[in-house]
Amino acid sequence: MRIAIVTDAWSPQVNGVVRTLQSVAAELRAMGHELCIVSPDRYVSVPCPTYPEIRLALPGPGVVGRTLGQFLPDAIHIATEGPLGLLARRWALAQGLPFTTAYHTQFPEYVAARVRAIDPEFVWRYVRWFHAPSTAILASTPSVAATLAAHDLPQSRHWGRGVDTALFRPDGPRDGFVAGLPGPVQLYAGRVAVEKNIAAFLATDMPGTRVVVGDGPARAALATQYPDVHFLGAKFGEDLAAIYRAADVFVFPSRTDTFGLVMIEALACGTPVAALPVQGPLDVLNPEVGVMDEALERAIGQALSLDRTSCAAFGQEFSWRRSAEQFLAALARIDRTMREAA
Repeated sequence: MRIAIVTDAWSPQVNGVVRTLQSVAAELRAMGHELCIVSPDRYVSVPCPTYPEIRLALPGPGVVGRTLGQFLPDAIHIATEGPLGLLARRWALAQGLPFTTAYHTQFPEYVAARVRAIDPEFVWRYVRWFHAPSTAILASTPSVAATLAAHDLPQSRHWGRGVDTALFRPDGPRDGFVAGLPGPVQLYAGRVAVEKNIAAFLATDMPGTRVVVGDGPARAALATQYPDVHFLGAKFGEDLAAIYRAADVFVFPSRTDTFGLVMIEALACGTPVAALPVQGPLDVLNPEVGVMDEALERAIGQALSLDRTSCAAFGQEFSWRRSAEQFLAALARIDRTMREAA
């Protein structure tokens, strides 16, 4: 099957959307499918306002459509609501071709967190307009599907997430620096940006040491405001897995994530999770592997007593192959006559 995936989020960006798309793409190729990834690295780009680490692609007129037309896809998936997603959407509608989309983050709340003058409901109007023509909106959890349905977007299909269980496992090496810090070691990993609500974690008053792994526009300000916190920058692969294992608890303070891939990576390494009782954690966690409380300090304290073996067993159940199969099942097939007409 020839599958076109259009995304405004791609490497060198480091986030859950990129990791999900790259992991699923690898599984699809291993299954014998041919992929065309339309991503920002193909084009001239400019920094995203308020978040310069994210580049917004500026392809020439008709370039995205020509790329898709020359590839002759059997299915088109538009992963993001940015410039490339808009151009692909316009081309597919003009050609009368079906496509799927995905809802990766609480986009209206994300925008409102970065630009406080914007009302989330105003952004929801754009989200409804963007996704309404799609055959299916891929959603990571039941609560995301319910949120979409409540905003007049009922056509969601489940698309779960996975873990590289060969990498994120409980029996590997532990990071020596993190393991040597005064415990309990409380870890956050992910983008260091305002919408991640990291300050809520760093403002807690728990004994032990707080560690932040990742980079982003809020890092410098947070490092200045919280000098006792260890900011380790972005980590990948075995280095990241070793840090997960060395931590006593993983703290996930975000209110805007639809899933929270880092939670299951930490769990697969045996590290329990403390989170807020919001979309994402409510769908992913159970009482044996995570504690959710509006008081993060209480969640952290209680999560420290959870059994790490149970956490690892839970995290190891997630599979990127299963995620890729769900992705395939949700795609809208373009028949030969539709392709020839386009």
